[in-house]
Amino acid sequence: MLEKAPMSFALTLATISFLLAVIWGRPLITELRRRRIGKQIRIEGPNSHQIKTGTPTMGGIMILTPVFLITVVLNLANFLSGVEWGKAILRLFNFAEGSPLIGKSILVPLLVMISFGFLGAQDDLAGVRGKRSDGQGMLARFKALYQVVLALITSLGLYFFLGLHSVAIPGVREKINIGLAYIPIAMFIIVGSSNAVNLTDGLDGLAGSTAAVAFVAYGIIAYLQGQYPLMSFCFTVVGALFAFLWYNAHPAELFMGDTGSLALGATLGVVALMTGQWLLLPVVGLVFVAEALSDILQVGYFKWTKRRTGQGKRIFKMAPLHHHFELLGWSETHVVQRFFLIGILAGMLGVALALL
Repeated sequence: MLEKAPMSFALTLATISFLLAVIWGRPLITELRRRRIGKQIRIEGPNSHQIKTGTPTMGGIMILTPVFLITVVLNLANFLSGVEWGKAILRLFNFAEGSPLIGKSILVPLLVMISFGFLGAQDDLAGVRGKRSDGQGMLARFKALYQVVLALITSLGLYFFLGLHSVAIPGVREKINIGLAYIPIAMFIIVGSSNAVNLTDGLDGLAGSTAAVAFVAYGIIAYLQGQYPLMSFCFTVVGALFAFLWYNAHPAELFMGDTGSLALGATLGVVALMTGQWLLLPVVGLVFVAEALSDILQVGYFKWTKRRTGQGKRIFKMAPLHHHFELLGWSETHVVQRFFLIGILAGMLGVALALL
């Protein structure tokens, strides 16, 4: 029975999510092309990327849709177990009413995914059809403000409604209660993770593959904690990401855009917070951290040297970090594959530390 095999259930959901997403991926690409929703490539980026101009973006819709449908249908079936169609769905998975594999708490990361995805979609559309000529979408300050507001609402929900206010430290048996300090820390994690994944989304398959690894790692951590609904959610996301990678593999037919990257990053932060193992997020998401830090260091060092000498200097050939390696002579596929391998090792290390 699937009731006795939560991992089997989660992997089944991942497969269903993959099939739902990959089947409608082609019609989605066709529709995006018809509406001329194509990526505008930065002029200051690597010259080799200019050929990607016009590639359909907003592919995050492909990821968000199956995750939303599967999560909502299962929770509605559990909630409406007294109705015939609700009973039918529960019987399909051999569930009893109030199954421990389905939980209302999972609606929190789902709502975060949808809200940040909506913000990202507005940014993508502004980049394609907005008044700005640089293709950069929304003004950074407005985008950051919306992220902070959404992160604040989410953090308050985690603290007051889910009762989360602690941190797990590897090697320490009991979680440590940090009280109200949890709220600003959670906000920082959500906003930081959202932007870090967004910065990583610059090469074909890079953000999708490394995000899939991170969600697998936290899905395993949730399983070890007995948080089966959270584990199921993580693997549902992984299945949708695999489907996206089907079309995003080099040369990409579809980009996830901010619709996907902002949503995935924020959701990953929330998942980490719900496990209590958020101190491990920089380990599990090592690639995202490296990408974000490279961008911060590049901008900060350039401004600092410009103030001191009148001429700005750079640490990297180009930021974020993946562009630096491209300009060193690595091919795009080599960068993605090597970063993916690093992501796998980082995810393994994160799970190992969670077991201490």
